[in-house]
Amino acid sequence: MAMQPEAYTVVKGEGLPVIIAHGMGVDHRSLMMLDDAFPEGTQRIYMDLPGYGQTSALPGVGGLPELAEWFMNAVNELVGDNKRFALLGNSMGGALVRDTLSREPRRVAGLALIAPVVDPVMSHRHLAEHVVSNANPDLTHHLPQDKVIDFVTMGVNQSFDAWRRYQRYVLPGTKLCDRDANAKLGQHYWLDGDPEQRMGIYSGPTLIVTGKEDQVVGYEDQKALLPHYQNGVYKVIDPAGHNIHIDQPEAVKSLLAEWAKKLLN
Repeated sequence: MAMQPEAYTVVKGEGLPVIIAHGMGVDHRSLMMLDDAFPEGTQRIYMDLPGYGQTSALPGVGGLPELAEWFMNAVNELVGDNKRFALLGNSMGGALVRDTLSREPRRVAGLALIAPVVDPVMSHRHLAEHVVSNANPDLTHHLPQDKVIDFVTMGVNQSFDAWRRYQRYVLPGTKLCDRDANAKLGQHYWLDGDPEQRMGIYSGPTLIVTGKEDQVVGYEDQKALLPHYQNGVYKVIDPAGHNIHIDQPEAVKSLLAEWAKKLLN
């Protein structure tokens, strides 16, 4: 068996581990702007997934099934076998944490999903229309196209403040993305089985946050998950695109803070 890469992590705080998984094309920094939403008593573990940031790419096929297997093993290495933890996933990270929850539901203290991938197959998704609510041509027309493309296509808030958040938390990770690994992942982008069907019903505190203008994963498929989450909170933030936490950071942090409190009760 080929050597598996070791997860690069940044750890904040002490207490109940919260494993935090980012989306495609970025690294752990993309979610660190949310850190002050967490109370004392939580240990936030921000992870670089393979092929992103400072974690080496997976050997072999390197598709989503292999990434899901790697992620579960990495969680066990980080928190210890049979230890409890919580999960937070954004975009593709949302698919990974749902898969892990379905394997170990009794160990998971809570689940938070921010603009999560529900069905990895794009053609199966119910997508929203991307409408920019805060256009800023003075900014976007003067930025290099290679730097602004995701900011423009995924967000709806083009304010200078939103750009500064994108520039600080998202852009550095895009520069470290392993393009070959990212392409291999995109060619094998499915999960082995449906996590919710495997899991059944989960009773831990659950948060699902979506953007009303998200043209990447939408907001309808996420609502359809709710019958599987007894204590689920589902919120559609409007206006917000796929980068919800860049468009509307305070709204996302407020919801995360309420969810995180429940983890410690």
